[in-house]
Amino acid sequence: MTLINNNYTLHMKKVLLAAVFLAGFSFSYAQEAKAGVDPKEDKDLMTWYHKDFTTTKVYGVNTENAYKFLESKGLKPKTVVVGVLDSGVQVDHPGLVKNVWANPNEVPNNGKDDDGNGYIDDIHGWNFIGGKSADIDIDNMEVTRVVKKYKPLFEGDDSAKNKENQAKMPEDFAMYMKAKELFTKKSVEARQSVQMYTMINDAIPTMVKLLNGKPVTPENVAAIKPSEQKEAMAVQVLTQVSQSPEFKGKSAAEFEKAMKGQMKEALDYFGPQSKQYDLDYDPRKEIVGDNYDNYAEKSYGNNHYEGPDAEHGTHVAGIIAGLPNGKEVQYGVASKVAKIMSVRTVPNGDERDKDVANAIRYAVDNGAKVLNMSFGKPVSPGKNVVWDAFKYAQDKGVLLVKAAGNENEDVAEHLAYPTNFKNVADEKPFVNNVLVVGASTNDNNALRAGFSNFNKKMVDVFAPGQEIYSTVPHNEYKYLQGTSMASPVVAGAAAVLLAYMPNLTPAQIIESLVKSSNASTANQFGDFSQAGGVIDLKKAAEYAYANYYNGKSGSAKKAEKSAKKKAKK
Repeated sequence: MTLINNNYTLHMKKVLLAAVFLAGFSFSYAQEAKAGVDPKEDKDLMTWYHKDFTTTKVYGVNTENAYKFLESKGLKPKTVVVGVLDSGVQVDHPGLVKNVWANPNEVPNNGKDDDGNGYIDDIHGWNFIGGKSADIDIDNMEVTRVVKKYKPLFEGDDSAKNKENQAKMPEDFAMYMKAKELFTKKSVEARQSVQMYTMINDAIPTMVKLLNGKPVTPENVAAIKPSEQKEAMAVQVLTQVSQSPEFKGKSAAEFEKAMKGQMKEALDYFGPQSKQYDLDYDPRKEIVGDNYDNYAEKSYGNNHYEGPDAEHGTHVAGIIAGLPNGKEVQYGVASKVAKIMSVRTVPNGDERDKDVANAIRYAVDNGAKVLNMSFGKPVSPGKNVVWDAFKYAQDKGVLLVKAAGNENEDVAEHLAYPTNFKNVADEKPFVNNVLVVGASTNDNNALRAGFSNFNKKMVDVFAPGQEIYSTVPHNEYKYLQGTSMASPVVAGAAAVLLAYMPNLTPAQIIESLVKSSNASTANQFGDFSQAGGVIDLKKAAEYAYANYYNGKSGSAKKAEKSAKKKAKK
C-alpha cells in the first residue's frame, strides 16, 4: 500500500523517512518551517492546506470560504460517509471518534450478522486482511507474488514448455517480465539499504565517543583524527550530518538521541522489505484462511478496524474528517459533514486485487458515497476484478478518489494500478467516477511535490500533499507527505460538495474540481494534470452550484427560466 513519498503504495507508508543519509538526515518539514519555529508548534504550518490562495498566495484549498459560500445559499448539509480503504484507522482517536461511521443496522458485539450483509459485527467497517485470530501486518509486494506464480511457467526446467506458455499467455508473460525486472532491482536495493542503515546505526556510539562531549559542528568534526577504519567511517557520517540543519550545533547527547531515532525509522521502513521480497514468504493462507484464487469469495476477514499498523490510514482519515482536539488545531476538509468508514485493505506491502475489489463493493453497499484509495502498485494480476468493482461503484453513483503515486514519474509511461485507463492510448477513462490526484506543496516555486507522479491526461487534479499534519495512532499527530495525503484532501472536498448538493454525480464533482482549480504555469505545473492547478473548494462549490445544483445544468436552468417567462406571457 504505501503511497508515502518515494515508495508508492503508501507504499504509501513511512513517508517522512526518505532522505535519511544521503540527503543529510533532514526532514522536509524542518525546511518548510519558519525560521526559529519548531514545526510541531507552528499552527500556521499545521493548517496550511486549508488556506485561500486569493488572499495568502498559498495554494491551499480554501476550506472555510467554501463552507461560508454554501451556507450563504441556504443549503443544509447531509452527512456523507467516506470509505477509507487503507491500512486501518484508529476509530477511537480523540480527533476522529466523533466523525466515525457506525453501522445503523448492526448490533455491536453480539456475534451476529444482524444486517445480513455477510459480515459479523461490522460496526465501523471491515478488515479484509485479517482472520479469526490474527491480522496481516507485513505482506509481499505484488511483483514478488507475480514472480513466484509465473516463474515455473515461463522460466522452468523445460525450455520447450516455457516457450509454449509464453506464446499462449503473452499478457501474463509481459507482466511477469516487468515484475521480474522490478523484483530484482528492488530486492537488491532493500538489502543494501538495510545493510547501510544498520552500519550507520552501529556506528552511533563511535560517533558520540569521537565528539568527546563537543557539539556537532563542521569545525569540531574536521578536527577529529580517526585511528582506524571504524572511526574513519564514523567521521565520514559526522561530516555529512554536521552540514545538516537537523543536526548542526546539537550537543553530543542530542545528536545521539536524534540519530538513533532516525535510524530506527529507516530500519523500521526497510526491514520489512526482507519479507516483502521473499519468494517463500506468504502470510495469507495461515492468517486470512480464504481461497485466495477465488475472486468471487467475499465473506472473509474480521472487524479489526485498526490492525497492527494504522498510521497511514489514521492520517488519511484525519485529513478528511479530523476534528480539533484539545490544543491540536488540525481539522479535516470535510470535518463538518463526513463520517469515516474504515475498510482495512492495505498491509505493510502491496494490497491484493481481491481485497481491493471486495473493499470497494463493501463500502458502496454500506452507504459510502466517496471512497479514498491512497495506494497503488506497478502490476495487477487481478485488474479485471478491480475494474469490475470500479464499474459497480459507478453504477451506484459512488466517487473513487485515488492517489497518483510517488515515483516522480509520468503515469502514462509507468502505470500505477488500479488505473481508470484500461489502455494508455485510450482518449478517456473507461469509467467516469474516478478522480486521480497528484501532490502539491506550499512552495510556489516548486509547486509539484518532487515525488508526485503526473500526466496531463491521466491525472485529474493536484492538491496539498507535502508535510500535512494529521492524526496518527496512540492519540497522536504527525506530519506525513505523499500523494497519499493529497488524495484525502480531494476526497474531503468531494464530500463537502456532495453534502450540500446531494444530487451531484461523480462526473459533475470531478468536473467542478477540475474546472475551478487555481492554475499555475510556473515550472510547467500546468502540464502535470488536466486541471493544470490545485483544487479550490470554494470555487468548485460555486461552479457546481451554478451549473448542477438540484441536478440541473446551467443551460437547463436557463431554458427552464425562459420557459416560465414565456408561460407567463
